[in-house]
Amino acid sequence: QCLLSGSWRTDTGCRMVVSTLGKDNRFSGFYLPGPAAGNLELLTSPLEGSQQDTRLVPQPTFYFTVNWGLREAPRTTVFLGQCYVDTKGEETLHALWLLREVADSPEEDWKATR
Repeated sequence: QCLLSGSWRTDTGCRMVVSTLGKDNRFSGFYLPGPAAGNLELLTSPLEGSQQDTRLVPQPTFYFTVNWGLREAPRTTVFLGQCYVDTKGEETLHALWLLREVADSPEEDWKATR
């Protein structure tokens, strides 16, 4: 299976809602922050991404970007991972992420990526 369309919840309570995959394996949707976001005033944020064709790869890799709807500072996160299906047919996403904040100058660039 491993179709990303639908609703997914992270270990920290964030939720990702993905539209139906297009014929080109691209998707869009939105990301809702969870309690782990702390006191940041986060809004529902758009996401866009792509996954490998499940007809070719049964446990595909994927990526998506989120442009955060932050009031105080714009940020973008890239998630890169793989979908796994266990012996019971349960789908699980494993992903790494990279967060980029806006830097005020080249001298501040070093602390803008986490």
